[in-house]
Amino acid sequence: MKITHNDLKHGLLKVKVESADDLWHLETIIEPNDLVSGMTERKIKIGGSEEKSKISRINVFLKIKAEKITNEDLLRVSGPIIEGPEDVPRGDYHTFTIEEGTVIAIEKEHWSKYVLKKLDDATKQTTFHVLVVAFDREDAIFALLKNNGYEILLEIKGDVAKKGLDEKKTSFYKEIILKMIDYDKKYEFNNIILASPAFWKEYLLKELDDDSIKKKITLATCSSIDGSTINEILKRPELKTVLEKDRSSREDLLIEELLGAVSKENAAYGLDDVKSKIDSGNISVLLISENLIRKMRDEKKYPQIDLMMEHAEGLNAEIRIINSDDAARKLDGLSGIACLLRWKENYG
Repeated sequence: MKITHNDLKHGLLKVKVESADDLWHLETIIEPNDLVSGMTERKIKIGGSEEKSKISRINVFLKIKAEKITNEDLLRVSGPIIEGPEDVPRGDYHTFTIEEGTVIAIEKEHWSKYVLKKLDDATKQTTFHVLVVAFDREDAIFALLKNNGYEILLEIKGDVAKKGLDEKKTSFYKEIILKMIDYDKKYEFNNIILASPAFWKEYLLKELDDDSIKKKITLATCSSIDGSTINEILKRPELKTVLEKDRSSREDLLIEELLGAVSKENAAYGLDDVKSKIDSGNISVLLISENLIRKMRDEKKYPQIDLMMEHAEGLNAEIRIINSDDAARKLDGLSGIACLLRWKENYG
């Protein structure tokens, strides 16, 4: 994600979506009652009577007050219109559809430390380790998923004859598998998306006997193998699953580090103990469960968390929001908030 305009003094940020992962971040950055604005497509009626009127789509600038935020195949933000052309009624509902390339402005009364941290994570250039393999009986495409799109690594064709079809198909599967293993050795992928029309992907999976590769694979569907295939896959819900798995693996490692530090008395957990460490300056990493943030918001106690994050940030401590299921569950078992210490304290 790229910030194209920053005016936090007046509560305004304008961002450009550059990858599918940005949609996941925006889903949590945009909150109900935020003002969202930008160029968007709007249906209008042209003509006088109902019988003669036609529906046309035009691009207009609109500002809405966000009420509903959903992220399935695309991120959608819906709410009443509060600003726009004179012929667009105020109060009518409109939905912004946000996808790669969309530029959107977000206005908040208060940008919390939690939301600013989410924005910071979104704008950092994290390296993805995801291979996309799309194929059918005759063609295969290998693509490397990047922050700002993808790079085609290889395109190959299988020698499929009318006779001996099964034999040729199996041979092509083996060729795809060998290429996939070679790329995995080179890039050390965390995840591989295996996509095909129909059931070709399941057939290939039966030919794959490398368990280490199998564990990395997420199956997806595509309509055909051509120039639009990778873009089609990047809009599939399976990509969201893969990105969540990638985040989950990183968060699991961090929680394991925390649990090890707890056993060595080099960490603290619980609101009171963590606040004490922050007050004394003895904190290197602050970990907060997103479940705790939601709970504190519901109980109108979130400013307490926001202030702790602000003070930790002032100490140059790293702040990590944990939201993957297993990692968050373990952190919730430690009250939802913990920290790694800069030095081990001596209580004796």
